[in-house]
Amino acid sequence: MTDPEFVTLQVEDGVGTIRLDRPKMNAIDEQLHREVRAAATEAADRADVRAVVIYGGERVFAAGADIKAMSQLDAGQMAEWGTELQTSFRTVAHIPKPVIAAITGYALGGGYELALCADFRVLGANAKIGQPEIQLGIIPGAGGTQRLARLVGPAKAKDLVFTGRHVGAEEALEIGLADAVVPDDEVYSTAVAMARKFAAGPPLALAAAKRAIDGGSTAPSTTGSHWRPGCSPSCSTPRTRRPG
Repeated sequence: MTDPEFVTLQVEDGVGTIRLDRPKMNAIDEQLHREVRAAATEAADRADVRAVVIYGGERVFAAGADIKAMSQLDAGQMAEWGTELQTSFRTVAHIPKPVIAAITGYALGGGYELALCADFRVLGANAKIGQPEIQLGIIPGAGGTQRLARLVGPAKAKDLVFTGRHVGAEEALEIGLADAVVPDDEVYSTAVAMARKFAAGPPLALAAAKRAIDGGSTAPSTTGSHWRPGCSPSCSTPRTRRPG
């Protein structure tokens, strides 16, 4: 892959910042999401990265997919686009380290689906998030129906997806779409401070905990609790519990 144009990985004190910078609104096209995938892969592999922040800048996180670019695709190309986008976002979700999305401005459609791949979301007081795809006659295609429902429950997810409405920061915090709301100019510093706390923790245990929690949310409850550190969900085997 050539040198990235829109996405960089900046590392300092154990925290890797995946920085989106595609003017004006960080619209997600094929190049941007592939660069996100490459940055996530690098962050996962680097030993000096112990926690990750995803940040779109002071003005906007990501306003959604690049609709103009998508309109040029035929049905087959759209299917391929969706598959590749899911692969990129899945790479972010599978980073075996704590990941925090630092959200300013808008995080809509694919932008909020990217934020859903993080473990935590810090919103600016004036941020707006949502899944407005229904207003274009389509549905969220990169985690907005699955990760969203697991985060806030099926009924609330249906409300957000069926209406396509924008959600303000305070409501997002109240219903679980956000984990913290801070002044807009403190979003990135707050996310970095959270990341540094995790970066000081035991990396193998954190990775195992993340793997067990994320995998266990889609498996029977008796499966997630039995995963062993360093083991993927597929190699999990139940063990006999001792009384108490």
